[in-house]
Amino acid sequence: MKLVSAEEFDLRREVEYGSPEQNEAVKTIVQTIKMEGDAALLRYTEQFDGMKLEASGLRVTKEELKAAYDVVEPSFVTAIQAAAANIRAFHARQKRNSWMDLQPDGSLLGQIIRPLKRVGVYVPGGKAAYPSSVLMNVIPAQVAGVPEIVMVTPPATGGKAGIDPYILVAAAEAGVHEIYRVGGAQAVAALAYGTDTIRPVDKICGPGNIYVALAKREVYGVVDIDSIAGPSEIAVLADDSANPAYVAADLLSQAEHDEMASAILVTPSEAFAKACQAELERQLAALPRKAIAGASIERYGAILLVDSIEEGIDVINQLAPEHFELIVENPMGYLGRVENAGAIFLGPYSSEPVGDYFAGPNHIIPTNGTARFSSPVDVDDFIKKSSLIYYSKEALLENGATIMELARREGLEGHARAIEVRLQQEGKAGNEHG
Repeated sequence: MKLVSAEEFDLRREVEYGSPEQNEAVKTIVQTIKMEGDAALLRYTEQFDGMKLEASGLRVTKEELKAAYDVVEPSFVTAIQAAAANIRAFHARQKRNSWMDLQPDGSLLGQIIRPLKRVGVYVPGGKAAYPSSVLMNVIPAQVAGVPEIVMVTPPATGGKAGIDPYILVAAAEAGVHEIYRVGGAQAVAALAYGTDTIRPVDKICGPGNIYVALAKREVYGVVDIDSIAGPSEIAVLADDSANPAYVAADLLSQAEHDEMASAILVTPSEAFAKACQAELERQLAALPRKAIAGASIERYGAILLVDSIEEGIDVINQLAPEHFELIVENPMGYLGRVENAGAIFLGPYSSEPVGDYFAGPNHIIPTNGTARFSSPVDVDDFIKKSSLIYYSKEALLENGATIMELARREGLEGHARAIEVRLQQEGKAGNEHG
């Protein structure tokens, strides 16, 4: 991993919007699914996943869900149950209620909060299986009160025929019973527009490859989406009090995700930086996903030398990383200066995988610097809000002239007259037309 000064490192990270060929391919797939439904869905499933299915075989059966439990270890079921309990407890604290406020003049103002009716969850299955993603998408939607949650996942996980049983068990434990064996852009299109087999949803969430990301962008507006997820990122700000072995391991934990993942260490200590370099080389040599992590470290990894912890936090705020670990003496003393980060991990024992899997906060977090303006997935992603306005006669008579003034200054006479006719009918003449 290269060692550079903060001034030498380009803090900008390009958002991945795909090549022209990828974008065109996705547009074609989405439009074809929209027009042809199941027929196109089955055709693309055979073409891209090597699985020849009938429409009747798209949905995962109850028997398959039960059979998955016979394959996975009991320890996994226990672990997924414990993680689910933590995630549910954390997200339950985010839930909000509708409210109304009665004004002295008899008017009633408020906000009605309702859950979305039907949500689609995409669970990737290309290079590996991610049962934790099932929990992180499904549980916030359940806490929000979404009555219908449908899951799609490729019919061949990691290149092997069949859905990974760990994904199925995670879905069953999370309470998802409507699951379809379809993936890629075609699955996103099916969720958005519906087919004879899959009814359309109101929102699509969950990570995927570039084709899934582009398809979500393509259908946005027909349905809502969570975000356009980019490669995973971690930034660690550490001083001499940190353990180089811990920091190196945490950097590699993100680098192993993807060749395009980003792992960055920021430190004011050159001695610590060199110790981490040595640890990275040692640990990388024994990592099963060495090729992926090595490519990530080579292309997108760096150790940035800064003059102080304060300057390091300034760098972090510019990076706006997905995951940020603050491993310094008295990390709580610096927390107030951190403005841009998707998830913040404090101290030597808050390793990023603690948040990825178990602690409770969501691991679907803004990437590509979008933590400057966006947030992790939470309960609010699965609700919609309606404003409530009940205006009394007294309030309209009191404020009608002011409303007409504002309408006429915008040249909208019809708006003004909608108020004026009421004032006249109620015995109070409106202002003359201006």
